[in-house]
Amino acid sequence: MKHAFSAQSVRQAAGQAADLPAITLKPHGQKRLTRGHPWVYSNEVEMDAAAKAVPPGALVQLCDARGRYQATAFFNRHPLIAARVLTRDEMVAVDTAFLAAQLRRALAIRETLVGVPYYRLVHAEADGLPGVVIDRFGDALTLQVNTAGMEALTPQLLDALNQVVAPKSIVLRNDSAVRKLEQLEESVEVVQGRLDGPVTLEENGARFFADLHGGQKTGWFYDQRDNRAWAAKLAKDRRVLDCYAFAGGFSIQAALAGATDVVSVDRSQSALDLAAQAAEANGVSDRCHFVKAEVFQELERQARAGESYGLVIVDPPAFVKSKKDLAQGLKGYRKMVRLAAPLVAEGGYLLAASCSHHADPDSFAEQVKRGLQDAGREGRILRTSGAAPDHPVHPALPESAYLKAQILALD
Repeated sequence: MKHAFSAQSVRQAAGQAADLPAITLKPHGQKRLTRGHPWVYSNEVEMDAAAKAVPPGALVQLCDARGRYQATAFFNRHPLIAARVLTRDEMVAVDTAFLAAQLRRALAIRETLVGVPYYRLVHAEADGLPGVVIDRFGDALTLQVNTAGMEALTPQLLDALNQVVAPKSIVLRNDSAVRKLEQLEESVEVVQGRLDGPVTLEENGARFFADLHGGQKTGWFYDQRDNRAWAAKLAKDRRVLDCYAFAGGFSIQAALAGATDVVSVDRSQSALDLAAQAAEANGVSDRCHFVKAEVFQELERQARAGESYGLVIVDPPAFVKSKKDLAQGLKGYRKMVRLAAPLVAEGGYLLAASCSHHADPDSFAEQVKRGLQDAGREGRILRTSGAAPDHPVHPALPESAYLKAQILALD
């Protein structure tokens, strides 16, 4: 199915800042902008008739009270984040050439950092493309657009991707719930080429399979690449329990590193099927076992059965999806550690992670500590980390460093 974009949305990319509608900032909004912040909130904008007349997602010039240019941005008066900066150079036109330049810069960084063509190519604001996430799987890309502005520029973005990367296939994974904040509909479609089942990818020398059309998020979680490599170092000659295993990222690498036995737990059978396929492809099927279950229930069951592991991994989906869920979500992390810790053998290791950006690192660390205390276990933190470097953080948006992981040695 061909994705439909309006002629108006295609035309909006032409022209420099002087050709764009002007949005006036209030003094506090201008101050934050000049300090490098890439967002302007709705209460920092003079919501006059001119601002209300701007179509959602249109390109605008942000100006101070005296009409002086500050930045070129997407503008949408409906969500809390009303403007997202693209450039601070009024002579730059936001068009296909601009998008291609941003992509080339992002590509150069990934080729230096990762080497093989399996990585997050674009991580939104940190790569100068607000609201855009692009994951690369060799000749295939998954593209997720979460703002009205980038929705309007999707035709130009696709052109730029073909100039810079020339993929055989592109899947538009516009099924993120955050699109609702920008009044955008959710959809998934192959907009270029075709997909005949899962695609292959390589991570830390291991081979995996990802469902780009129906899998979780954009099909794979590259953000845990470095943490998986670290965990694999601890797996040799140990039993390993991998909870929320998804398609086997931690499990298979642990087996390849010499784990004696790996048990992967997930509630998604389709994800476990991909993990089993990866185990076969990497020649470790004889040491990998897959359990379809709810993790908390399975942790309790295994504790009752007296199971013990040298390494336990708990890498759940986001427990805190919004600020109102914070208190309950933090309790969930505490319970997760309380249930996982008893399964760690004396002298073994625990990896606990959180991908909830609403849970800050200190709050997560506190819940890990309390969970250990609840379980009557002591230990030491060996490593505290975030996402792999193909998930960069904008210097003015430290809160976007969403992933947190701790590796602990338990006594």
